Amino acid sequence: MRAPDFTLPDTEKNMVSLSDFQGQNVLILFFPLAFTGVCTKELCATRDDIANYQNLNTQVLAISVDSPFSLGKFKEEQNLNFPLLSDFNRQAARAYGALYEEFVLGMQGVAKRSAFVVDKDGIIQYAEVLENAGELPDFEAIKAALAELS
Repeated sequence: MRAPDFTLPDTEKNMVSLSDFQGQNVLILFFPLAFTGVCTKELCATRDDIANYQNLNTQVLAISVDSPFSLGKFKEEQNLNFPLLSDFNRQAARAYGALYEEFVLGMQGVAKRSAFVVDKDGIIQYAEVLENAGELPDFEAIKAALAELS
């Protein structure tokens, strides 16, 4: 399946599109909310493993419905070394089937924790959408899928 393209603002207010990365693999990580425990753990683990993704010719993009300003603070605090994109209007999460209608505290329209591996031609080669926000994606399976693309 072709990955739905999107154009979203990053923490530096640049507009970033999936199609900007044609010719390399992309790991898209949707996460529910900045500054929450499991999200912080997930993105810090990705930060610490960034060399492995770079060696697999892979750009990591992390996306949540937080504003670019919240994401900027989160990125700075956690020293994250990949773009955080704001899907404030929820178009990307909806296009990927990764949106909670109902989340904790009565919040609606929060991104589900999920991972998508998109190959250099824009085709989804791996998809994992978690119903339980307390779980983490299977990073070993993700790396295995990326290794097959190299």
